[in-house]
Amino acid sequence: MEFLIRNLRSGTILGMTIQSKPRTMSYVLQMIEEGEHQSQDFKMRVDDARKIARTIVAFANSDGGRLLIGVKDNGGIVGVRAEEEVHVIEMACQSHCKPPVPFEAQIWKSEGKSVLEIRVPRSAGRPHFCEDEQNQWCAYLRQDDRIHRASPVQVKVWQYEMRMDRSEFRYDQYIGKLFAAWRNGRQLAFGQVARMGRMSFGDAEDLLCLLVVWGIVAWERGPKGLTYALSDETALDQLETHGSESFRWKNYS
Repeated sequence: MEFLIRNLRSGTILGMTIQSKPRTMSYVLQMIEEGEHQSQDFKMRVDDARKIARTIVAFANSDGGRLLIGVKDNGGIVGVRAEEEVHVIEMACQSHCKPPVPFEAQIWKSEGKSVLEIRVPRSAGRPHFCEDEQNQWCAYLRQDDRIHRASPVQVKVWQYEMRMDRSEFRYDQYIGKLFAAWRNGRQLAFGQVARMGRMSFGDAEDLLCLLVVWGIVAWERGPKGLTYALSDETALDQLETHGSESFRWKNYS
């Protein structure tokens, strides 16, 4: 027998229904055997709504994911008091995530212990923000099994995906040199993009947002931080030949 708890997107009331559809308990054990990865994280317990909001926001801003609460980092099951944990998650999603993040919760039993599964979908309303240690609202994303603070460019990309009134694209000799560097296989840090294109940081953010949303440039996080490289040379050819109008009104969300 499984217990299913669903939160209401428009409120904070939780309802519990008991379902009798059969599932072998090996399902939760199979999830645990996967270990922590891009879309799965383990927590022994959750007692700080503000702290767990960072994980929830990172899932919502990335590919979605699930929290298995009552599980140690090594996969050992310690169990939880599920309803208490759900209350903390509800508080995190409603009060410490901006905008609020919807979730689903399910309780699994194994060897007499409860494992709480929290499912967070990839959000169509991203970016979502939560408070950092200095009470500043920041966006986060998940890469592999780690959480990273989103750069201003990444935040703008998410915002641009949700709107049509994107900033104008301009092309000059300096942008041409920037494109030539990417065609030659260079991976450029944000500061290099701004300097090479003779742009302010704000203009460089806007340019990179457009190019990422249009699928021309992609970012990569490496040992030296975030870099940008050419993703689609054919699309860049189209931009240089036909201008930005062929991209501007497409929906890339």
